[in-house]
Amino acid sequence: MDPYLLRKLNTERAARRAVIHLTDLGDGRDRVIREGDPVAGPLGEAVTGAFRSGRSVLAEVEDRKFFLNVHLPPARIVAIGAVHISQALAQMAGVAGFDITIIDPRTAFATEARFAGIDLRADWPDDVFSSMPLDRYSAMVAVTHDPKIDDPGLIAALEAGCFYVGALGSRKTHAKRVDRLTALGFDQAIIDSIRAPIGLDIGAATPAEIAVAILAEIIQSLRHRSLAATAPPDRASA
Repeated sequence: MDPYLLRKLNTERAARRAVIHLTDLGDGRDRVIREGDPVAGPLGEAVTGAFRSGRSVLAEVEDRKFFLNVHLPPARIVAIGAVHISQALAQMAGVAGFDITIIDPRTAFATEARFAGIDLRADWPDDVFSSMPLDRYSAMVAVTHDPKIDDPGLIAALEAGCFYVGALGSRKTHAKRVDRLTALGFDQAIIDSIRAPIGLDIGAATPAEIAVAILAEIIQSLRHRSLAATAPPDRASA
């Protein structure tokens, strides 16, 4: 690979941005495509499919063969609330290939005994995000039922453009949440992107079943996410 392209690839990966190293197997020419870059025609369709699946593929387009080497940042789940749902979700997330971080300032809940081997932060979300910023490959799950804890996570996720933002609670609880976010200047379309009630509608009743519904919705959102390069929402101009 050309040294310039190698540096570009490494820079994008270090910044947790998705890229494809595209090589024309006929003439050896290659280039790095960032997620959101326009690529026209059938090759563009192959690029889109590769970004969505996260799998490197060999594509034949108009009698030419291309190798698409896909580099996606590891998708991660950030759960606000060290509750029973999060305990089940933490175990399932690892099996599904997601990194997961649990955040809860309530030390009675955020204990190593309840989350052994899990990245657990017994701190306020704002303090955690100052050193672990969210991005387009982060999924936010807010499940404490406490606005003082959930809202900072939701706000950070909406501002970062996370591919999934979900919050536990009834319709009445969510209506109050919407009022708070509206008062902070978030556009209605951004607020409407929050999945609430959280999780796919599978009739989940137990914490473990709710965790299954949440994880399924996260996977669905990841594989159907928008690939457009969009700027994070600006509350000041909302």
